[in-house]
Order: sequence, then structure tokens, then C-alpha cells
Amino acid sequence: MDFRLLSYNVRSLRDDRAALARVIRACAPDVLCVQEAPRFAGWRARAARLARATGLMYVTGGATACGPMILAAPRALVAATADATLPFTPGLHRRGVASAVLRFANGARLAVASCHLSLSAAERLRHAPLVLERLERLGAPEGVLAGDLNEGPEGRAFRLLTRRLVDARAAAPDGGELTSPSAAPARRIDAVLCTPGITVLGCGVPEGLPRADLVAATDHLPVLARLRVEAP
Repeated sequence: MDFRLLSYNVRSLRDDRAALARVIRACAPDVLCVQEAPRFAGWRARAARLARATGLMYVTGGATACGPMILAAPRALVAATADATLPFTPGLHRRGVASAVLRFANGARLAVASCHLSLSAAERLRHAPLVLERLERLGAPEGVLAGDLNEGPEGRAFRLLTRRLVDARAAAPDGGELTSPSAAPARRIDAVLCTPGITVLGCGVPEGLPRADLVAATDHLPVLARLRVEAP
């Protein structure tokens, strides 16, 4: 079964929400892993509005995961959800992971986790193995971790994650590479990583989207992965 997974830091919906919805709809994801989702007062209503505007359904996350969130198309059935917070470092933002097991019509079961690692390199390195543990604890045959890692492939936390997971962009480059900032991208800090049993058909910043919408929507560019997972 082929599916499309989009990872996108939406900066708490502080920018042009109409442009953001247009970008997401144009990418036509089956699964959307959000970072910096609304997480303060009224966050549930704002998450629901984003879901409606993009033709997706809310799965899990938001305030319960300190920002990461998962939305999905109606064809993805939710088998389980599990949000978690990560160990807190005084003086830094609290971090968390939104995770779920999704089931598709062909019987394929997929673990999905959305994360947003720290601006602190030391905290990123402490949290990376815990994020991996959350993905594995879901118990699905295959899994995808998507998020804003706040460092590129040369970073220690990124390299720790790719000891167990495949960097989808490196496996099958498709579209643009750099993701931040959206107005003048200079770094690849947003990534989709998957278990080795998933076939990567292509991964990168989607091409052909209106630049004005990409810049207006948020300060990151989206990463779209086209993936194939075998039925049991």
C-alpha cells in the first residue's frame, strides 16, 4: 500500500492559516505530522479548524504532547494513540511526542510519531532515544517518525535516530532538500525517518507549490514522503 506522509512545523498557526491549508491540501497527505500545533487555551478548537480546512481528521496530540500533533485522512483508521511528554530541562520548553497506530484497508498497520526536538543540542541527544522508544512501544510492524529535529543529518541526535531508522530523504530524494526558514531555506532540519521495512518512493519539499503560500503559511517548508508498506 502506498501512502503520503507530510511533516510540517506550523508555528502554532500564527501565520496565514488560509495559505497553510492550501499548502496542506495541495500535498494531499494521508497522514500529517504537525509540529508546533496549538497547545494553549482553545487549542482543541483550533486543531479542529485546521483538520476541517484540510479535509483531515484529528488523531492525537497538541497540548497533550506539548506541540506535536497527528492528523490523518478518513481512510486511515485509528487503532491506538499514545501521547507523552519528555523529561523537562528547567529554562527550556517542555517537549513531547504524539504517536498513533493507524490501520489501512489492506490490513497494513503503521506506527506514526510526530516530534519536535529541542534547540539545545544536549537535550536533543537525551530525547532522541526516548522518541525512538515511544515509536517502538506502539508495537506495529512498521513505523515512521517525522518531525522538526532542529539539526541536520550531521547532528548527533539525527545520527542516533538513523542508526535504527532510514532517512527517507537520503533514501529517495524527490523535490527540494532545505526546509528552514521558508523564506530563504538554508538548513534541512525537518525529516521523515522510517523503519527499514518501509519502501521510500520519494521524499523532499514538494515542488510546484506557490512560493507566496509557502512563505506566508509558516516559517518552515513541508516535507512530503511517499512511502510503501506491505500488507501482513
